Amino acid sequence: MATHTHKTASGELRLPASNGVFYGGSWHAPVSERWTDVVAPGTGERLMAVADAGIQDVARAASAARAGARLWRRTAPLARAAVLRKMAQRLRENAKELALLDALDCGNPVSEMGSDVMVAAALLDFFAGLVTELKGDTIPMGHDALDYTEREPVGVVARIVAYNHPLLFAMGKLAAPLAAGNAVIIKPPVQAPLSALRCAELIADLLPPGVFSLVPGGAEAGAALAASPDVDMIGLVGSIATGRRVMQAAAARLKPVALELGGKNPFIACPDVDPTRVANAIVDGMNFTWCGQSCGSTSRAFVHRAIYDEVCAKVSQACAAFVPGDPTNPATTMGAMISREHRDRVKQAIDTAVAQGARLIAGGGIPQAGVPAGGFYLEPTVFADVAADSPLATEEFFGPVLALIPWDDEQEMLAAVHSLDVGLTAAIWTADLARAHRLAREIDAGFVWVNEIGKHFLGAPYGGAKQSGIGRDECIGEMISFTREKNVHINFRTVGPA
Repeated sequence: MATHTHKTASGELRLPASNGVFYGGSWHAPVSERWTDVVAPGTGERLMAVADAGIQDVARAASAARAGARLWRRTAPLARAAVLRKMAQRLRENAKELALLDALDCGNPVSEMGSDVMVAAALLDFFAGLVTELKGDTIPMGHDALDYTEREPVGVVARIVAYNHPLLFAMGKLAAPLAAGNAVIIKPPVQAPLSALRCAELIADLLPPGVFSLVPGGAEAGAALAASPDVDMIGLVGSIATGRRVMQAAAARLKPVALELGGKNPFIACPDVDPTRVANAIVDGMNFTWCGQSCGSTSRAFVHRAIYDEVCAKVSQACAAFVPGDPTNPATTMGAMISREHRDRVKQAIDTAVAQGARLIAGGGIPQAGVPAGGFYLEPTVFADVAADSPLATEEFFGPVLALIPWDDEQEMLAAVHSLDVGLTAAIWTADLARAHRLAREIDAGFVWVNEIGKHFLGAPYGGAKQSGIGRDECIGEMISFTREKNVHINFRTVGPA
């Protein structure tokens, strides 16, 4: 298609020239002949039409990936690493454009999306540096035999990624399976596919045909990838409900899955912490910058009653730093929600809570001034005195809604924390080292911060417990998960002619 530009608060932006399905080293119109309009969350404007891939498109992409996988697994590890580093460099060279494209397409502020590009590049470099660590073992068998194991790629990996960090997920989730020698198919989010399309344009020449494929589409494409006989492993960043469907489809072929799913993550503030610091941390943990649309957000904050009133007041004040505005404006501190439908669902939940008597201490409304007309905005919203079993404390709204819950008894608080069958992240703030270790050990979560909030650390495993997911990312374990172990036993006896 012809190249088009779009006017943004940061200047003219070139939209991707390609809007189809990418596989076998080239772009293809969807066999489905379906197209989806992509809308800018900040303004509600239509940006362009993108392919809505169907079952036949997935079959063709997966077949091409199967051929690519046979070639890529024979590529020497250090040669694969060199390609990943070139991919990272391409991202860095185009960081400004890619950050602005993500801001326009997913609604997160452009000031934050530049870091997403850099983290994606860092992941590519990180896994490029680990390719020689896919080592096997030797098992002692005596003098007459040799027994050893080796790691080999699973084959074709499909990864379905979410809309809240489109480029970071699309490019970052490529790194580990590519480093391990697999071909990878990325299904970008249907709501925000543009940065993935642009990245495919940027890196297409670096990889052999079939090693990387991009399949834009919705639920049909995702289900087809999970069920495809040519896809050996499926990964998802998304909701628990979608994770269940992916796992069910994969079960028909006993296909391994990697799932990073939702969470209603606890923040625990103990009585010995400074109220101002903990209030700022609670607000930071909500990720209001991207409207709370983060599976890692600590959206239920258990605050000890000794500091509760002061923390509530300071949390309300700290929310003033997050002002909804045009995501493409570098001055914006809080962007737009991904769609009108999602914004309205979260607003309805807020209104229902207020109608039922919940104490609203910040936000709760749709801003009328300072935002582009037609955008999908919502104020940072905080409820106080929330009961631990109320919907505000138990349901993941995936929006800018924070519940503050007072506590006195540690065991009762922990019982409330563990009452939900999710466990992605948790945060503990205390000056007591023994208490920090005790609580960190008690809490069922895959990632626990102590006197820290929200940060990921390259090399440190990230993933959930219970229904918040299966597997770990951003660490050597992620790369190993895209391999299988083979055992080879060699008997030294003579088998030739006597």
